[in-house]
Amino acid sequence: MENLFRSARLIYRAFESPEDDHLFWLMAQDVEAAVNSNPRLPKPADKAEIEQSKKVYSEKCLLGVIICLAPDSAGSNSVDKSTSSEKPIPIGRIALDAGFATQTAFARHRSSQIGLELLANYRNKGYGSEAIRWILDYGFRIAGLHRIGIGCFSWNDGARRLYEKLGFVLEARQREALWHDGGWHDIIEFAMLEDEWKALKAHD
Repeated sequence: MENLFRSARLIYRAFESPEDDHLFWLMAQDVEAAVNSNPRLPKPADKAEIEQSKKVYSEKCLLGVIICLAPDSAGSNSVDKSTSSEKPIPIGRIALDAGFATQTAFARHRSSQIGLELLANYRNKGYGSEAIRWILDYGFRIAGLHRIGIGCFSWNDGARRLYEKLGFVLEARQREALWHDGGWHDIIEFAMLEDEWKALKAHD
């Protein structure tokens, strides 16, 4: 039987404390990632904020998992060549947020939103696109969702290009909704429907 929580190079597992506490701390210190994923005013993360983030991933999401580099991939891809490749290496996290999907009054809409964060040293290596493809498969094929959304801000052109390449459809652009680095920027919203995902899979 297939391993539902494995893709070509990655393993997806539940959040474990204290094993993953350091990963959440590292992500909380990553200002670039925070600015690219959250419109809140950037500020140093305190312990309470980190604890809340851990609680959301472990309890509030439809699916919240730690992304790990598989042992058979870590040897040639690890940024730290001294790191043993006998165990999966945590490199980020991905989730289908609570949204409509887990609220009883809205569950019939079968809609959710992807949230993704990778440690800086593991970006631009294809892990993000691999994880997104995996969670799309899980969301549509296993969780029975009908619509999965994802978004970015207009200054993050790399994310926009990736989502378009993966087959997401542009749905909305909130013009000049965010103030960032001395200028106004847009919120860009994408989504994929169940039938669109099936069409993409048919061409794989």
